[in-house]
Amino acid sequence: MNRVAAWIIPSLLLVLSACGPDQAAQLLETAQFEERQTNRAHAKELYEEILRHYPDSPAAKTARARLSELAATP
Repeated sequence: MNRVAAWIIPSLLLVLSACGPDQAAQLLETAQFEERQTNRAHAKELYEEILRHYPDSPAAKTARARLSELAATP
């Protein structure tokens, strides 16, 4: 059940983010949520998506920093 919730919540957040005015910020929130849930692989994917689609956004600065930190820790 916990694994199902771990996928449903981020999926819903991503779907809802498509409706919001600041998609990069919404993706960032989801990535940070994934980190708190110890799902580093998915968080990394989301940070990379922010950099691909919104490289000049304020969220991109945070995404770059988090990717650097995730790469530095095993």
